[in-house]
Amino acid sequence: MKNLLEQAAYDRWANFRFMDAISNLDSQALRQNIPSSFPSLHQTLVHLLWAEELWLERWQGRPFVPSLDLEGFPSLQVIRGELEETYVKQLQFLQELPVEAADRSVRYVNFRGEKWEYTLRQMVQHLCIHSAYHRGQLATMMRQVGKVPPSTDYLVFVDSKTTAGT
Repeated sequence: MKNLLEQAAYDRWANFRFMDAISNLDSQALRQNIPSSFPSLHQTLVHLLWAEELWLERWQGRPFVPSLDLEGFPSLQVIRGELEETYVKQLQFLQELPVEAADRSVRYVNFRGEKWEYTLRQMVQHLCIHSAYHRGQLATMMRQVGKVPPSTDYLVFVDSKTTAGT
């Protein structure tokens, strides 16, 4: 279970590094149309939040009803608050699992009605890779509005834990 907790901790750390870096942008830059998977930094962050919530529900074997109403997330503070709540729930879920649960199969039905089954370990890894993909897009988008993105390399995370004494 330690590996899953480490992956989840890295995912949280990296996503919040972007939230911190983006927090100095004005509303216009945050919502500027920049062609990518999602048309703005704001919408990309909402998608990251949505995916974190979706996968937590799937890990728990519960159906997920998506809510991508961008008006429900008018500011970075709202997105950040919701993301923090989601991470608390993820951590609690993962900490309470017995070690052998990481390799148990979890079934879910996607939005097209297709049935899928993966181990919890695979699903957590998928979420981390999904977030990294979109953080790469955020980095490019930040450069296009004249800002330098943060480094979210895994080894920077490891080093930050070492220097923090953890």
